[in-house]
Amino acid sequence: MPAGRRWKVIRGMMWAIARRQVAFGCSSAWSLRRILPASVASALQGYVALTTANEASGCRENYSWGSCAAFHSVGRQLHSHRSSVVEEQLDPFSLVENELYILASRLRSMVVAEVPKLASAAEYFFKMGVEGKRFRPTVLLLMATALNVPIPEPASVGVGDAIATELRIRQQRIAEITEMIHVASLLHDDVLDDADTRRGIGSLNFVMGNKLAVLAGDFLLSRACVALASLKNTEVVTLLATVVEHLVTGETMQMTTTSEQRCSMEYYLQKTYCKTASLISNSCKAIALLAGQTAEVSVLAYEYGKNLGLAYQLIDDVLDFTGTTTTLGKGSLSDIRHGIVTAPILYAMEEFPQLREVVDRGFDNPADVELALDYLGRSRGIHRTRELAAKHASLASAAINSLPNNDDEDVQKSRRALVDLTHRVITRTK
Repeated sequence: MPAGRRWKVIRGMMWAIARRQVAFGCSSAWSLRRILPASVASALQGYVALTTANEASGCRENYSWGSCAAFHSVGRQLHSHRSSVVEEQLDPFSLVENELYILASRLRSMVVAEVPKLASAAEYFFKMGVEGKRFRPTVLLLMATALNVPIPEPASVGVGDAIATELRIRQQRIAEITEMIHVASLLHDDVLDDADTRRGIGSLNFVMGNKLAVLAGDFLLSRACVALASLKNTEVVTLLATVVEHLVTGETMQMTTTSEQRCSMEYYLQKTYCKTASLISNSCKAIALLAGQTAEVSVLAYEYGKNLGLAYQLIDDVLDFTGTTTTLGKGSLSDIRHGIVTAPILYAMEEFPQLREVVDRGFDNPADVELALDYLGRSRGIHRTRELAAKHASLASAAINSLPNNDDEDVQKSRRALVDLTHRVITRTK
């Protein structure tokens, strides 16, 4: 890496760390020890304290990078540690790849039905090649390890070997239940939205009809309920039953909005929590509860999932305007064409109040869609939505960084992977 670029990276790292102390009110020494080697953290504490003081008083411009001896001292130590930091960069999905393979096989066996037509419909999105990225199971398996639940070594190297501990199997069951609920919600959503593609192939309602798609979704929910009951944990059952309630509530909120509600960011975020974030947040909390974690840790797991889910949906709403049918695996501009108002349009309305009249007409006229897109293109709506997504991603990262200290290597890897996922969510293009 060129010297100029290297110093720029180091400066960015230190400034970001200093800003985090202000944003979250964390102890510098405590936070730095969690993310940097002891020698680097010690050298950086004084620097962060000075930078924090300047940031808090609005005096960033008074700080001279070139004349700061502390900056150069810390910079040299950070540079010497750079190679090990690079080595620590992980692919979150690869960490749980073997378990995802096991989960995929189990899910295919769990959705088998006696009636052939129903069986074909229920397993439509669980077949090899169209399972998706398994984003939610990945998050939940990483969360299980991040909360200090060790993954036992299998008896042999085969990926089909069962994970030995009962607790891990129960947490895997949460991941399976979550995925079944998620896919069921997709099937129902596609019927309501009259969608014709999903994950790059024809949607189930398009291929087999609305009635069978609805019944397949109901069947998946029933299988999820059976699996949930087998856990014999009333608190976890209550959490995930509430998720299903939230999914219905969110969809109803979207279908029955008043003019004022459609133009309310608060209403939009509440609906987004119900439709998207509730599932991953309550599932993360369920993982913590099964592990016997404290109420405080369970809340942190919940906060991670909630903010990750909100960030994910906000970027989804951006991609609906900026992506293509090919990259998204579904139709672009689908929300606005169905009269659904999302964050980019809400922000654009703040800059162009006249857009409110277009929104109130409901986008039934293609000319109104084009007019709304014109206003959006001239506004900062997309940019501000990305900023809001980044804010929620930062809050999700803060929740992981606030978990109790743990020196176990697998725990640390999983926590880094969970933080890495927050960055992937807000930088994705599909």
